[in-house]
Amino acid sequence: MTELTVTASKSNSNNLLRRDVRFLGNILGEVLVHQGGNELLEIVEKIRETSKSLRSVFLPEVYAEFKETIDTLKPDTRHQVIRAFAIYFQLVNIAEQNHRIRRKRDYERSAGETVQPGSIECAIQELKERNFTYEEVQDIVEGLSLELVMTAHPTEAMRRAILDIHKRISEDVMLLDNPTLTFREREQLREKLLNEVITLWQTDELRDRKPTVLDEVRHGMYYFHETLFHVLPDVYQEMERCLSKYYPGQHWHVPTYLQFGSWIGGDRDGNPSVTSDITWQTLCMQRKLAVREYYRIMKEFMQYLSFSTSIVTVSSELEESILNDQSEVSLSKNVIWHNENEPYRIKLVHMMTKINNVLDESKKGTSERYATPLEFIEDLNIIDRSLRHHYADYVADTYIKKLIRQVELFGFHTASLDIRQHSQEHENAMTEVLAKMNISENYATLSEDEKINLLNALLNDPRPITSPYHVYTESTNECLEVYRTVFKAQEEFGKGCISKYLISMAQGASDILEVMVFAKEVGLFCRNADQSVTCTLQAVPLFETIEDLLAAPDIMRQVLNLPIYRQGVAAMNDLQEIMLGYSDSNKDGGAVTANWELRVALKQITAAADEFNVKLKFFHGRGGALGRGGMPLNRSILAQPASTVGGGIKITEQGEVISSRYSLQGIAYRSLDQATAALVTAAINARSPHNDLYEQQEDQWDEIVRGISEVSLEKYQDLIFRDPDFLTFFKESTPLPEVGELNIGSRPAKRKNSDRFEDLRAIPWVFAWTQSRYLLPAWYAAGTGLQSFYQNNEENLKVLQDMYSNFSFFTSLIDTLQMAIAKADLLIAKEYSNMTKEESYRNRIFQQIEEEFKLTTELILQITGQKEILDNVPVIQESIRLRNPYVDPLSYLQVQLIGELRELREQGEDNNELLREVLLTINGIAAGLRNTG
Repeated sequence: MTELTVTASKSNSNNLLRRDVRFLGNILGEVLVHQGGNELLEIVEKIRETSKSLRSVFLPEVYAEFKETIDTLKPDTRHQVIRAFAIYFQLVNIAEQNHRIRRKRDYERSAGETVQPGSIECAIQELKERNFTYEEVQDIVEGLSLELVMTAHPTEAMRRAILDIHKRISEDVMLLDNPTLTFREREQLREKLLNEVITLWQTDELRDRKPTVLDEVRHGMYYFHETLFHVLPDVYQEMERCLSKYYPGQHWHVPTYLQFGSWIGGDRDGNPSVTSDITWQTLCMQRKLAVREYYRIMKEFMQYLSFSTSIVTVSSELEESILNDQSEVSLSKNVIWHNENEPYRIKLVHMMTKINNVLDESKKGTSERYATPLEFIEDLNIIDRSLRHHYADYVADTYIKKLIRQVELFGFHTASLDIRQHSQEHENAMTEVLAKMNISENYATLSEDEKINLLNALLNDPRPITSPYHVYTESTNECLEVYRTVFKAQEEFGKGCISKYLISMAQGASDILEVMVFAKEVGLFCRNADQSVTCTLQAVPLFETIEDLLAAPDIMRQVLNLPIYRQGVAAMNDLQEIMLGYSDSNKDGGAVTANWELRVALKQITAAADEFNVKLKFFHGRGGALGRGGMPLNRSILAQPASTVGGGIKITEQGEVISSRYSLQGIAYRSLDQATAALVTAAINARSPHNDLYEQQEDQWDEIVRGISEVSLEKYQDLIFRDPDFLTFFKESTPLPEVGELNIGSRPAKRKNSDRFEDLRAIPWVFAWTQSRYLLPAWYAAGTGLQSFYQNNEENLKVLQDMYSNFSFFTSLIDTLQMAIAKADLLIAKEYSNMTKEESYRNRIFQQIEEEFKLTTELILQITGQKEILDNVPVIQESIRLRNPYVDPLSYLQVQLIGELRELREQGEDNNELLREVLLTINGIAAGLRNTG
C-alpha cells in the first residue's frame, strides 16, 4: 500500500505529496502485518497490483485471475482487505488535503509580491486596475452578501470519532515539513503516527445506530468550534488589509458579508424527529457554544493585558466602566483580580462573569449578564479605545479587534437557524384550523385563487384563527408550536437566531401565504394600528422540480402583488429570499435541463421581483455530488448570472462537503478566501455593461441551449419515467437498498413509506448511482441533447466550440459533464448491472446507458478540442486516473457481497457480518471517489 500518488509531475511540491502518501502507505502496511500477518499484506498487494495492471492494459486472463482472487477470499480475510483499501483512501485524502495547504504556503513563500490568482487580494487589485473609485468600492463592499448554510443531509459517511483521528494524523503529517526536526524527533513522530493508524484500524467506521438530530447538531457545531470561529475573522482581516493596501488613507471596516447558517435542528421536512422542542434545544446548544468560546478567548488573552497604571494612563471611560461593574456584578472569590494597578484584567474578570451569566436563567433581566451581543461589543470597544489611548494599538488589533469581529459574526446564537417544512403539512394544519373556526369547511378543496383570496383576507384581519378551547391533532399542534417556538426564540436569543421559514415543494402562492398567516397568529407578522406592518419571519419558497421552476416567476408575482405581503417584504429591508433546488430538478429532468431551467428561473424570477422593486437573495440548494449541483464554492458563485446576485447569495453546505472544506483551518481559509474573491468578481461583472452585440450573441446561445435542453429532457424522461422496467433496474443494479441501512443520518431516505420514484429522495438516488460507478444523474441524456444541435455539421460544431470558449454558463455545464464522465466507469457499472434478475431489461437498459455515455464523451471531446476527458484540468485527471485502480477492488467486492446478501434475504435469512462488509465497501468507495451523495 505504498503508491497512490501523482507521478506525472517532477515538481518538488508533488514530490512532497508522494513522500507523504508513501510514508502513510508504509505505515498502513506495517499495521496490516501487525494486525493480520504477512499473508494479509501479500493478498492486499496482489489485488492492488492486478487492479492497477488491468487499468493499464485490459487482458481477459488477468481479469479472470483478479475476479477469482476476490471471489475466493475467506470471510475474515475479505473483511480485512475491504478495510485496508478503505483506510488507505482515508490516509491518501489526508495527504492530499495537507498538500493543498502546503501548495498555498509554497506559493506565498515563492511568489514574493506576486498576487495569488483567485484570492481576495487578486480581486481587490482588479478593482484598482480597472479604476474603480473609493466610493464605488465602498458600494461594492457594502453590497456583498454570502451565507453558507450547513445541513444534516445524510451524505457524510464518516463518524465523528474517525474525523477526530484524521485531524490528529493531519496535524502530525504536517510536521514532516519541519526542517529543524532531529532524527530522534522524526522517529518519535513516525511512532506517534503508527499508533494513530493502529487506532484508526481498531476504531469502528460504522455507526451502531442512526444519529439523533442532536447528534447531528453537535457534529455541525464541531466545525464552528474547531475552525470557523478562528478562520472567519481572518478572512475579514485579509479583506480589510487588501482594501487598505490598494485604497490607502481610508478607514475600512468591512460590514458583515460572510456568515454561516444552519438547518440542523430546524429542517423538519420528512423528518419527524425534528420537533419544536429539538429546535429549542438546538438554539440553547448553539448559544452555549458561542458564550463558552468568548469566555475561553478572554481567558486566553487576559495574559497579554498586564498593562499597569503605574506605567500607563488608561482612559477615564475604562475606569468608569470598571466602577460600574464593581457595583453591579458579583464576582466569585476565585476570579477576583487583586492587583488594582492592572485595570484591563479587572475589567476582563467582570466581563467573563457577565458572559458566563448569559447561560444563567436566574440572572436574566439583571445587569449581571449581557442582555445582547451589542452590550458585550460596547465593553470590548471601551477596552479597545483605552489601549489605543496609550498606544497599545498592536495589542488592540491582535486580540480585541478579532473578538469584536467574532461577536459581530456569531452573536449569542453562533449561526442563524432556518426552519424548513413541507408545504403539505401547512395545508393540512390550515384545513383543520379553519374548519374548527367555521372559516372554511374544507380549505384543502378550494381552488388556488380561492385559497389566495382567503389567506389574503386573513393576513389583513387582526383577529386570530386559533382558539385555546379547540383540540387539534398532534400534527397541527406541532405545526403551530413551531411558530410559537420561533417567537420565543427571537425574544430569548435575538431576532437573528431564526428569520427564515423555508417551504419545501412550494407549488403555489397559497403555500407562501399559509406560512405568513401562521406567523401572524403568534405575533411574527402583524399589522399595526397605523397600518404599518411588522414582520420578523419571512416565508421562503423552495422551488425544486422542473415544473416548479417554470411556475416560480408567476407565483412570486401573485404574492408580491398583494399589498399586505409586499409590506411584509418591506419590513425585511425589501429583500425576498427564494430557494432553488438542484437535487430534485436534476432527478426530475437530468443534468442539462436542470442547469438550463435553473438559469432561466434565476433570470425570470429576478425580472418578476424587479416589477415590484424587490431585491432577491437566491438560496442555492446544492449538494456535494455532481448530480446534485456540486462544484467548488467559488465556481458556484461565479456560475450565477451577474444580474441575479445583487441581493446576495446563500448556498447549502452538505454532508461530506462540510468535513472536506472545514475540518482543517488552512483549507477552510482558502475556500472562503476564494469565495470572497468570487463575490467581488461577480460584483465587477454586474457593473460591467456588455455591448448590444454581446447580448444579442448570448440571446442566440440561450436559444441553442434551450433546444438542447428540450431534447435532453425528452431522452432523460424516456428512460427514467417512461421505461416500465427502469425503476426495477435501478434498485437491482445499484446498492440503493443497502445505502438505506448505512446509519449516516436521522432522516428517512423517503418522504413517504412508498416505493414510488417520486417519493425517493434525491440523496439516495445520487448516492446509489455514484457507488455503482454509473454517476448517471450527472451526465445522462447530455449527448443526445448536444447531438440534436450538432447533427454532424462542422459549422454547428464551431458554434458549440465558440460557446464553450465564450459563454460562461455553457463552459461550466460542459466542464461539469466531463468531470462526471471522468469519474464514471461503465466497465465497473456493468458488473453492477449483472445483479439484475431479468436479462431482457438488463441488457436493453444498460445498452442505452452505454451508448449515451459514448456519445456524450465523444461530443465533449469535440467541443473542448481535447484528446482525453479532463485534459483541461490535468491535476484532477491524474488524481482520478490513479485512484480508480484502488477503488475497483472495493467495487468488485461490493457486487459480490450484495449478491450474497440479497440471495440470503430472498430465502428469509440474514447475515449481519455480510451486511457489515457491504457497508464497509460503501464507506471505502465514498472515500475513494471523494463523493457520496
